[in-house]
Amino acid sequence: MEVHRDVPVNAAEDREFDEAFELLNGLIDWQRADEMMPLGAAAIYTASVVLWMLVYQRMHKGVSLQLAVKHLIEAPPGHCPTNKRLKENRLSANTGAYSEARKRLTLEVTEWFANAVSDSLIAASPPFWHDRRVFLIDGTTITLAPERELQQAFPAASNQHGEGVWPVALLLVAHELASGCALVPEIGPMYGPHAVAETALVAACVRRLPSASIIMGDANFGIFAVAHDAKQAGHDFLLRMTSPRFQALARKASLTEQGAGWKTYTHRWTPSAKERQNHPELPVDAAVDVRLHEIIIHETLTLWLVSGLSDSAVELAALYAKREHVETDLRNLKVVLDTEHIRARSLEMFRKELLTSMVAYNLVVQFRRQAAELARLKPRQLSFTGVWTTFRLFLMNRLPGNPTTWRECYRKALHYAMRDKLPHRPGRSYPREAYAKRHKSSQFKKRKKPPTVDDPDNKMTK
Repeated sequence: MEVHRDVPVNAAEDREFDEAFELLNGLIDWQRADEMMPLGAAAIYTASVVLWMLVYQRMHKGVSLQLAVKHLIEAPPGHCPTNKRLKENRLSANTGAYSEARKRLTLEVTEWFANAVSDSLIAASPPFWHDRRVFLIDGTTITLAPERELQQAFPAASNQHGEGVWPVALLLVAHELASGCALVPEIGPMYGPHAVAETALVAACVRRLPSASIIMGDANFGIFAVAHDAKQAGHDFLLRMTSPRFQALARKASLTEQGAGWKTYTHRWTPSAKERQNHPELPVDAAVDVRLHEIIIHETLTLWLVSGLSDSAVELAALYAKREHVETDLRNLKVVLDTEHIRARSLEMFRKELLTSMVAYNLVVQFRRQAAELARLKPRQLSFTGVWTTFRLFLMNRLPGNPTTWRECYRKALHYAMRDKLPHRPGRSYPREAYAKRHKSSQFKKRKKPPTVDDPDNKMTK
């Protein structure tokens, strides 16, 4: 057996690996899932098995149901029920039973599962800023299958040529800065009569954050409603503002500090008439005490920040520079795990696949964090894609049933994950810029109903 000498093998470290094994079982509380959704003694596709298979599918970029069933036959998880058909290799490879089990799985169990995993992983990671957790909030969109139920919930985009067919869902995701772990996203329609903005989803999101957290967002979130939602939920905030919004507040604020390239103002922020019109739910006496920071980064970039924190402008500018991580985190979630191509055909199944996608993402993030600790690196210094490949090949394909076997598999996986380093290229910078939209050969067209017997001309409408 190969010995991976870069991964500790002493007794103390072995105990840590045993604890890691128990932690994984604690994160994925299979028994609790089965208790929430009990089935008969002969059932194979229990809630815990279906959850495991859904995570397996999402971990492998949405592989087919057939491949998931064959993987269950080849390598059943340790919590799989003892069943004669499995022991004697008589379990059918047909996907019908698994498909029905996916539909039978309740959304309540899936939501509990995803929230339990994210909450446990975030709690296991040390806070980033003065013993407080920082969450990067940002929105993104994903397109869904062109099914009527999904089109009604998430209308497609439209332009001068008509309506599209692909439903578009808006997600607001909160990523914990230190670990990269993500909370279950808030979801709303991007288009249509009930379309919502990213900022409208903030209130529900911040209520689920650990107490006394700090939320950080770009200029889209630099409005009174977001700051007020954060304070009402018991959190602080660090938000970028647009120049017009900042200058409007700065004219009413008091200059309290300034230095080379920065100024700090204090202000009691109240909503404007337009903000009250857009957010009628705001109380009459709504107000937030804030500090406004103007920081000149270089001749073409000035940061305008608003915060409830007492830290200096220079310190907060350094903290805000970490916001760029959320762009990479969203890319890892959408592109690496292929969450942007969920092809569920019903609203409930879409939510289940999205929830298990978050579980898959968070498990990779947790594994990356543990590998980084052994390599004495920061988690984000390891490639998410590289660690994801290692995790699914070495650990997700077969879950060992005891700590001793798990320890060796885990050590082997860490041996390779520790080497998935991102290149260090100091001084290299890629400023953000907008690119022209590519030409699309096909334009949106409205779907027309086919002719019916009631149509006197019985002609197709062009």
